[in-house]
Amino acid sequence: MNIKDIIESKISEIIQSIYQINDVNQTNNVSLEVQQNKTGFEGDFTVVTFPLVKIFKKNPDLIAIELGDALSTQSDFVESYKVVKGFLNLTIKNNFFFENFYSIQENLEKKEAKNETVMVEYSSPNTNKPLHLGHIRNNLLGYSVALILKEDGYNVIKTQIINDRGIHICKSMLAWQKSGKNETPESTHLKGDKLVGNYYVTFDKEYKKEIAERVEQGYEEDVAKKQAPIILEAQEMLLNWEKGDESVRNLWTEMNSWVYAGFAETYKRLGVDFDQVQYESDTYLLGKDLIQQGLINGILYRKEDGSVWCDLTDEGLDQKLLLRGDGTAVYMTQDLGTAVQRFQENNIQKLIYTVGNEQDYHFDVLIKILKKLGYSWAANLYHLSYGMVELPEGKMKSREGTVVDADDLMQEMYETAKDKAQELGKLETLSEEDKEKSYETVGIGALKYFMLKVDPRKKMLFNPAESIDFSGNTGPFIQYTYARIQSLLSKAGNAAEKVSDYEMNAFEKELVMNLSNFKAVISRAAETLSPALVANYIYEVVKSYNSFYQNNPILNQEDANAKNFRLALSELTGKTIKKGLNLLGIGTVNRM
Repeated sequence: MNIKDIIESKISEIIQSIYQINDVNQTNNVSLEVQQNKTGFEGDFTVVTFPLVKIFKKNPDLIAIELGDALSTQSDFVESYKVVKGFLNLTIKNNFFFENFYSIQENLEKKEAKNETVMVEYSSPNTNKPLHLGHIRNNLLGYSVALILKEDGYNVIKTQIINDRGIHICKSMLAWQKSGKNETPESTHLKGDKLVGNYYVTFDKEYKKEIAERVEQGYEEDVAKKQAPIILEAQEMLLNWEKGDESVRNLWTEMNSWVYAGFAETYKRLGVDFDQVQYESDTYLLGKDLIQQGLINGILYRKEDGSVWCDLTDEGLDQKLLLRGDGTAVYMTQDLGTAVQRFQENNIQKLIYTVGNEQDYHFDVLIKILKKLGYSWAANLYHLSYGMVELPEGKMKSREGTVVDADDLMQEMYETAKDKAQELGKLETLSEEDKEKSYETVGIGALKYFMLKVDPRKKMLFNPAESIDFSGNTGPFIQYTYARIQSLLSKAGNAAEKVSDYEMNAFEKELVMNLSNFKAVISRAAETLSPALVANYIYEVVKSYNSFYQNNPILNQEDANAKNFRLALSELTGKTIKKGLNLLGIGTVNRM
């Protein structure tokens, strides 16, 4: 337990004791908030007593005094207390902080195995376009959640299912056939995903042109959209793909291979990976057997046109189509089958889908149908619904080519980090190779931190200039503090000797309190699937360390005990920062 948890636990015990409560349920709704005080505030912690006033019908000051007296006599960590308008300010004994400091060091790398396996799905792109800004948030969020869950003791399987079939894939293929002139990634010197994405845009431009021509000829717009020759050709290509036409399948395989090679480059630079990869071309027929069984069991029903539906009106929703009249599946059918397959083949206890909030309804329906079909584990499906990333000028549109390309954005972040570093002139003594690594680590780290410090459920506006700032709540500011600590430890030479006793000041106490919260923050982040908790915790640690650093001499400290303790405190802070950043997929550098 961290320092705060120990205090809260003791307070709970004392409440039971001094108010002679035999039934613990009487205080189940009581949450005494223990707040960590900032440097300069009287006392180390403040206990808010007001929730007890209504229960025990006593004056808040009296309750605070009773708790303060009991804590002073029944605990070994309270130095003194003061009551201010119902708030109980606690000053904690020095030796309690000191002993806790060394236990933090020992426990930092320990993990308590949960013996549960969690699958986290993220990325899951289409093979008709390169990854863009929205994919970046998705990948960084899913990957970080997987790392946090693993740190919290879970077994984790990272997966994606690639949407490699369908009409949108055929659009790119058809446009390449019509105007590609046998272009390849090698002949054009383009990444394969970008080349294929360009043809998706080409298709859309030609499609809009044909629609406009037919509207001018007097067709209704809806009719023009359905009868445009290029869309009819794309639909025919899809039918031929489903029939296994050799020429269509060969082109599909080749163009998808270009895209996969492009994706691999992007993933590598972004620093994300997967334990499993599934393809929709292998899974799109899954779920049909489930539908048949659901019909036999009377859970699903068939309409006169042959289509199969699930009635969810008793769940507050509507009726959901699962099979079309011609027997073809819809996305929901596939997702039902894929979910069942994953639980059967991987022995997982939980499945997390990292998908934008525009799919909230889809996953609500998915979970409810699986429950109706009798799968008890459906309660362990979770949609990690995140807000969209927008630009100052609004939403991105892939078909119109108005997206922020992931590769271009990462390169821009690298260039910006390079310009900043050269402006500061702090890397001049490094080799060119080390400089390049530093630019990359700082630039990509800035991007990741900016994306992950925002609560996943919130919509966010991306601003590259803000993300690369070397001050404030940014990745570079945190990386800079880490580099400062490494420089300090390097100058100190040998590792600090363990101190047997030391009187800590307010800056040191605050930093120790913050460091003691690491495990609790990780557990909370794992529970809520929110890397933002980790990101903002690291920022608080960094602010606390900088206050400590600016107000306490270290290398020129004459007192050996103080010097050794402060070096040990700096070392533990550095390890905590690095570990926290690693859970966000962010690297560190020793010089900036």
